[in-house]
Amino acid sequence: MSSTQQTVTAQKTGAAEKENIGTQSKAVWAVFFASIIAFMGIGLVDPILPAIAQKLNASHSEVTLLFTSYNAVMAVAMLITGAISSRLGIKGTLMTGVVIIAIFSGLGGLSNDIWTLVGLRGGWGLGNALFVATALTAIVSLSSGGTAKAIILYEAAIGLGISVGPLVGGWLGGMSWRGPFLGVATLMIVAFISLAVLMPKTTGPNAFKAKTSLKDPFRAMKHRSLLVFGIGAALYNFGFFTLLAYAPFVMGLDEHGLGYVFLGWGILLAATSVFMAPVLQRKFGTVKSMAVMLSLFALLLLAMGIWTSTQWVVIAAVIAAGALLGNNNTLITTAVMNAAPVERSTASAAYSFLRFIGGAIAPYFAGKMAEWYNPSMPFIVGAIFVALSVVFISFNHAHVRHVDSAEAGH
Repeated sequence: MSSTQQTVTAQKTGAAEKENIGTQSKAVWAVFFASIIAFMGIGLVDPILPAIAQKLNASHSEVTLLFTSYNAVMAVAMLITGAISSRLGIKGTLMTGVVIIAIFSGLGGLSNDIWTLVGLRGGWGLGNALFVATALTAIVSLSSGGTAKAIILYEAAIGLGISVGPLVGGWLGGMSWRGPFLGVATLMIVAFISLAVLMPKTTGPNAFKAKTSLKDPFRAMKHRSLLVFGIGAALYNFGFFTLLAYAPFVMGLDEHGLGYVFLGWGILLAATSVFMAPVLQRKFGTVKSMAVMLSLFALLLLAMGIWTSTQWVVIAAVIAAGALLGNNNTLITTAVMNAAPVERSTASAAYSFLRFIGGAIAPYFAGKMAEWYNPSMPFIVGAIFVALSVVFISFNHAHVRHVDSAEAGH
């Protein structure tokens, strides 16, 4: 092929790629919308954590259990999502997850004590597990433009959900702490209708080919590369959820103020996951870029630990962390999808099980450390865990470096 032909082909490919990410089917946008609502649940609770502690006479560590129960149930449920979705189908699993989220978030808004609320958040986590594990597979299967573009769309939905969640949570929480829970229930009903109307029953050639066994995620973890990314993500999520669950207690802001801080955090997370992460991937490679983002995040958490009593430092660090987390989320999700020769849904389930273990332990542990020692200790320990994730992935570099060549082949 001549250089002129190569140039024309490259231009056509570039134009096609630009078109693909924006010109998706209605089914993709239905899943995209539902994903935004589902991920709103993560950040939605942040602005109302201090209010819940006050209204329900709960300690900070008890309130952080809202994240622990949510993530713990999600972690365990991830192991069965493949078996369920291969039997119910992608559409059926997504809609089941949406219904469960709507029910438990609605009941959460009507509860009157912290332990009931903690239990209901666990049920919310079950619904989210069914939805989250299947949504990525659905978007990859339904979208045009290849796996990498589909992951960017998925991460954009996560980013938008996480960024809008605190704003909605702060606005509704300013009226009542119950408002965000009832708001999610209402939005999930809308998501259910959009999925029912717009999404086809089957999702094409990349849908599940055979019924998945409960043993499949454990078999997938035998692949060293997938195990490395999963353990690395568990360590990294310890820092992620320390920031998410504990930072609201030391910022000294009301529901609206916390909503705006985490809105800024979420906007940076969304923007970098879509626009910056792919550039880092192309220029420096997935694994190297991931190591840099995680190292910078560890330093930010350390800064929060050193200057915990300085309000502007904590606020600025939380917002800046959004950029690092957005980049890393896209990088590690792409890496996992290319890490092992297993079904994407199985890889996602195995990886998500490991990473949400870190997300389950961190919130309660952060609250207890603050009670046992001082308000700075949760951030310092979170920084150590994130630094350990860099060391662990770097130590196992020989087992994960192939993800860059796999990504280049897409």
